[in-house]
Amino acid sequence: MKTLGEFIVERQAEYPGATGELSGILSSIRLSAKIIHRDINRAGLTQDILGVSGDENIQGEAQMKLDVFANETMKKALIARGDVAGFASEEDDTFVAFDTERGRNAKYILMTDPLDGSSNIDVNVSVGTIFSIYKRVSPIGTPVTMEDFLQPGRKQVAAGYVTYGSSTMLVYTTGNGVNGFTYDPSLGLFILSHPNMKMPYEGKYYSINEGQYLKFPDGVKKFIKYCQEEDKPTGRPYSSRYIGSLVSDFHRNLLKGGIYIYPTTKSHPNGKLRLLYEGNPMAFLAEQAGGMATDGTNAILDIKPTELHQRVPFFVGSTAMVKKAGELIEAFGG
Repeated sequence: MKTLGEFIVERQAEYPGATGELSGILSSIRLSAKIIHRDINRAGLTQDILGVSGDENIQGEAQMKLDVFANETMKKALIARGDVAGFASEEDDTFVAFDTERGRNAKYILMTDPLDGSSNIDVNVSVGTIFSIYKRVSPIGTPVTMEDFLQPGRKQVAAGYVTYGSSTMLVYTTGNGVNGFTYDPSLGLFILSHPNMKMPYEGKYYSINEGQYLKFPDGVKKFIKYCQEEDKPTGRPYSSRYIGSLVSDFHRNLLKGGIYIYPTTKSHPNGKLRLLYEGNPMAFLAEQAGGMATDGTNAILDIKPTELHQRVPFFVGSTAMVKKAGELIEAFGG
């Protein structure tokens, strides 16, 4: 068995000039995942982490108690190691500069959705943590600035997610493929279980909230009908699977092949998912696994962010399916 710690050290040798900070950040994420795993698995036994916190995040969405807990857990783990210069989260109004001597001299910043799908936690449905790591562009030795966080996704040096389900898995990439690690609670270790993960070129699942169908653009409606048509040569109709947690839907499609869509709607004309906390890290993973991610037209990783909580339409998954969705959006509008 190869542990996540052993794998990180082994892969560090692939990067000439690496001095261990990136490995330290991944170790902080590993620790955070263990703590969040522990509390999720006792969620039904305590009211301290179930339900809403009574507050809203900057997007006006009700924060779950576990959102707040996961956010603070990640922040504290990163501060303790001192390997990042700053932190931005879907749950915070703006970025946090770690303005200590170690923080000012750190090379990297981290962005996260600390608990994706948190509204599902009360009904025992899988949730996840998404993270994204960049090299800062501001001068080393100074506090981080907004410019450090508004980088296009192509600049990511690492990204990944943790899915808390029937088992807890950590999946990540540093630009050399995608690898998955399953948590063994009896050992307290993440073990390499899914080396060199590849997303099938053709998929058989489509994931979209069809309850919003009437609000979708015509091109998206055409794609849904395409998925539902019977056509034996292409294996259609495809199966509809929608969990309502991006991490969970993406993880299934990574393993089995499929597409996840959160398009523009009349109520969310710019889409609903966040470019920096969800779109970019998942797009990086998808491309590294042989898949594809667009806003319906443009590659997600090529979009230049203009604000910290920017939203984006999101089409991610098996390349053939994402391309087909793009063709229909180009033809009928999206």
